[in-house]
This record gives sequence, structure tokens and C-alpha cells, in this order.
Amino acid sequence: MLMQLTLGGLSQGMIYALIALSLTVVYRSTTVVNFGHGDFVMAGAFLSYVLVVLAGVAFLPAAALAMIAMFVLGVMFNRGLIRPIRGGPHIGLALMCIAAGYLLRGIARMVWGREVLPMPPVFDMAPIFVGDLVITGDAVFIIGTVLVLLLLFFGLMALTDLGKMVQAVYQSPRGARLIGLNVDRFNDFSWGVGAALGALGGILVAPVSLLHPDLGASFLIKGFAAMTLGGFGSLGGAVLGGVLLGIAEQYAGAYLDTALIEITAYVVIVAVLFIRPQGLFGRKAVVKV
Repeated sequence: MLMQLTLGGLSQGMIYALIALSLTVVYRSTTVVNFGHGDFVMAGAFLSYVLVVLAGVAFLPAAALAMIAMFVLGVMFNRGLIRPIRGGPHIGLALMCIAAGYLLRGIARMVWGREVLPMPPVFDMAPIFVGDLVITGDAVFIIGTVLVLLLLFFGLMALTDLGKMVQAVYQSPRGARLIGLNVDRFNDFSWGVGAALGALGGILVAPVSLLHPDLGASFLIKGFAAMTLGGFGSLGGAVLGGVLLGIAEQYAGAYLDTALIEITAYVVIVAVLFIRPQGLFGRKAVVKV
């Protein structure tokens, strides 16, 4: 039972890791926490649904098209709504993100109301039995897809010149400008990548969950909890935090009470803020006077 719970938690945690990573990419480059990000996840899921069910596109091309569309939306959101108010207080940026999220949610409600939509099954792989452990096709696909994406992402960051430029902008936007890097264009790119990665989380959730316009709210909390646990600004911490959160949900639901599955993320946020506010890999803030 323990291995089955761990596998289920790992599969779910990979999606949380993806959402937390997408939040962290934006935060690292702009210091903005996108509180509307859950609705970007929902939009990605619904876009894949429209392409697969209504347009008859195969799942993988539909996923790619949905991610491209969300990348463009992320870039437009930064250029049109975030960049003009960057000089204002952070509360204004936060409210703009929330407003954009509610706009996406409102559009989904206008089209589908509060209807719950099932996505056709796309994982046709027969389950694999290893003793008492059952490895389903959706678990293999989700874990494999996210692992490959994470390897590519962190490989790009560590081994390429583009990754070095990204690190330079992360560490000092002002210094990056002084050496000739276009920080505004980089911020556009970060918002686009963040939206696309969040959309992929929604796309992976769509075949194993029921879709509804309020889907994104819970995933925002999960991603935020994973980000808090791993440490704000830590890309690796966001991934580990997501995986640990997914496993913790499964263990809490099986060994304590199933109701705890829904509140584990809140418990994690409160516990981390009390015990280690900087998270597992974050740095403790030091104020010099």
C-alpha cells in the first residue's frame, strides 16, 4: 500500500511541481507572485479540451498548440497589463494578476457555466503490475513527461549561454542592463514560459480529472504551497516542494483522514511559515541597518 500511495503522490506531485516551477520562473524574473496563475492552468486545460473534443485534434498536437497559445497570452499579459504598472506598488501588480485570473474564469463560465466536463481518455497504455503495485498509463505519462521537461529546463539553465544570461538577469536586472541584455524582453519571455508551463500542468490534469471553470483555484494553492515549502525563488525547491506535497497528501488521506487531502496544502503553508519561513532551499532574509 505504501508504494502505491507513493506512486500516486509522485504522479500528482509532478503536476504540483510544474505549477510551482511556473510560478517561480515569473517570480524570479519580476518579483511578482501571479495570484491569477491557477486560472492560467485552467485555461490550458480547457484549451486542450476544445482542441481534442470539439476540433478533433490529437492529444499531443493539441497540447502543443495550447501551450503555444498560453505562451502568447503570457507575453501579452506582461506587455499590456503588467509592464505599464511595474513602477507602482506591488499590491497593484497582485490585484492585476487576480483580475486577469477572474477574467479567464469568467470567460470559461460564460461558455460552459458551471458544467463539469469529462476529457476523453488519452492514456491507452495497459497497467503494469509489479507485485501488488499497479502502475497506470496516466502515471507513466505524467511522471515521464514532467521528468523530461525538467531535465531539459535545468539542462538549459546550467549548460547553455542562454541559461547563463537568464541567471544574470535573475541575479541583477540592473547589472544585466549594463552589459546590454534586454531585460524587458526577458520578462516577456518569463511570463510566456510561466503561462505555458502552468498550462501544461492543466493539460496533464485534464485527462485524469473533471474540468470546470473553478479548477484553477485549488491548483493555485497547491503550487503556492509547493513554492513556499521549497523556498521562494528556488527553482529546484519548487520542484521538490511539489513532489513532497503530492506524497504528503496521499499519506495524510490514507493514514489519517481523507478530508486532509484537501487541506494538506494549507497545513504545509502554515507549518513552513512557523518553522522555517524561508522554506527548504530559500535564503533567510538579512536586514542591514
